[in-house]
Amino acid sequence: MTAHPTEDRTTLAVLIAALPTGPLAANCYVLAPAPDGDCVIVDPGQEAVEQVDKVLSEHGLRPVAVLLTHGHFDHVWSAGEVCARHGVPVHLHPEDRGLLTEPGRGVDPGFAAQLSALLGPGPYTEPDDLVEVSGGDVLTLAGMDLTVEHTPGHTPGSVVYTVTTKDGVPVMFAGDLVFAGSIGRTDFPGGDHEAMSRSLADAVLSRPDQTRILPGHGPATTVGRERATNPYLRDIAG
Repeated sequence: MTAHPTEDRTTLAVLIAALPTGPLAANCYVLAPAPDGDCVIVDPGQEAVEQVDKVLSEHGLRPVAVLLTHGHFDHVWSAGEVCARHGVPVHLHPEDRGLLTEPGRGVDPGFAAQLSALLGPGPYTEPDDLVEVSGGDVLTLAGMDLTVEHTPGHTPGSVVYTVTTKDGVPVMFAGDLVFAGSIGRTDFPGGDHEAMSRSLADAVLSRPDQTRILPGHGPATTVGRERATNPYLRDIAG
């Protein structure tokens, strides 16, 4: 898939390629300040390697890190392979670290049995170079500053990463916190509806309307659009 900017390149200086990956169409993102330089990969899921390599080749990009918004298998499936191919670290909140080696812990028993059949009996290994992130961290990668906010609810270790363009537009990589018209589910093991509501209030509703939301599934949206139309956010806002 050819990379495309989230807005016109004259107003958005960060090149972002959105790559739906695998049967669950989990969004993997490649972001960089410009072509022909360093980049960061967010959530390389199932069947992501070939798509990512194509974007890297087309735009002359060199990965310096992989960022994971949470530990569910559909978002981390290819993280180890991508990191090994490019010799880069993966970044993840410590509360989701165990899902890398025990992916069935993050889903219901029926789904876990399907995962075991799909992945094999294990054991599963985490990438060789894993960096734990915490809320409030600022990661300086590929010439960009990405802020980390801990947003538990979907999983205990869910985070969002936000980069601000040179024109002052915040772009949030939201994982499964919020989608266009919906929010992440909280009925899997580790999910917490009350924590999700707090995370949505703190990490989404507190942001400027112009903030771009790049979710873990589905199309991009904005905070303003979700504030006005997302029924789950309207309930939280009261």
